[in-house]
Amino acid sequence: MLIGEVARRSGVSARMLRHYESLGLVRPSGRTGSGYREYSERDIRRIFHVESLRSLGMSLREAGRALDDPGFTPSALVGDLVRQTRERIAAETELLTRLRRIDAAAPAGWEDVLRTVALLRALGSKSAGARQRAALSSGSSGDEGDEVPVPVEALVEAALGETDPHVAGALRWALARSGDGGAVPLLASGVGSPVAAVRERAVRALAELPGDEATARLREALANPDAVVRRYAAPALGARGVADAVPTLLDMIVEGLNDTEAADALSVLASDRATADRIAAGLVDRLARDTAGAPARGRLTQALAGIPGATASQALGELSHDADRAVALTAAYLLRLRDAG
Repeated sequence: MLIGEVARRSGVSARMLRHYESLGLVRPSGRTGSGYREYSERDIRRIFHVESLRSLGMSLREAGRALDDPGFTPSALVGDLVRQTRERIAAETELLTRLRRIDAAAPAGWEDVLRTVALLRALGSKSAGARQRAALSSGSSGDEGDEVPVPVEALVEAALGETDPHVAGALRWALARSGDGGAVPLLASGVGSPVAAVRERAVRALAELPGDEATARLREALANPDAVVRRYAAPALGARGVADAVPTLLDMIVEGLNDTEAADALSVLASDRATADRIAAGLVDRLARDTAGAPARGRLTQALAGIPGATASQALGELSHDADRAVALTAAYLLRLRDAG
């Protein structure tokens, strides 16, 4: 079979077949009387074998070695091909992610593209200072007064993976300032992460985002089995006037975990009279439980100071005669302050 016919049947161009011949991969078995290359059935099978190995990512040299070396074992080479392919996929995936983020930033010109690329690289820097500067610069003006595009997916990814507290704070600030609602579902997904540290970073960032959607996600976080998630969600909800956070806030005061923030949030919620009575009743209920030790009872008594209304005043009056001297003194002092006020 002549080279033109072989090319048509095999899909390998005549030029490539000549290249195979020059490398010694596939040599035509004969020549016609006119000197044209003539391929046998065996030669054609060899061409298909070379093409099959190339489809696995082998180089021509590797394919030739695999076909010609009787002692060749494919396991090592296939293992290398698997590793190389994974590395290539990872690199291509990283490139695709970067391109998607640049596209999402809707750059108006190449200057925007270059600034966004610089920002993405800085966010992935090994230097905490560089990452912090990148977070603080996102959303700020460029050299000519144009706003630097903010790739919110990159900011969320950086925030969920950041271990430096200063950089993490800058990233949360950048997310809150971005005004991009797309951050909320991404952070909500992080709240459901199997990694505890990621859940904490996600809920802390979510707590600093404004808007109804962020509030709705924080409500969902109140039911999260992770107590840390609940402890960050509840004060944020309390500050937004969401009374559903009251039970968690009361638990936080009993446990002494972020109890100052919890008491502040209860004070905000107590601006509503009905909620104030509910909070006061909840504090009194926690005080009456056997599980509330002396430190917890002291914190609960102090929390009553920020709750207006007759229920809280009555509770403080009763606590001023409490068997625990520290609780009694604290309640009496707070009651005097209320009376003076």
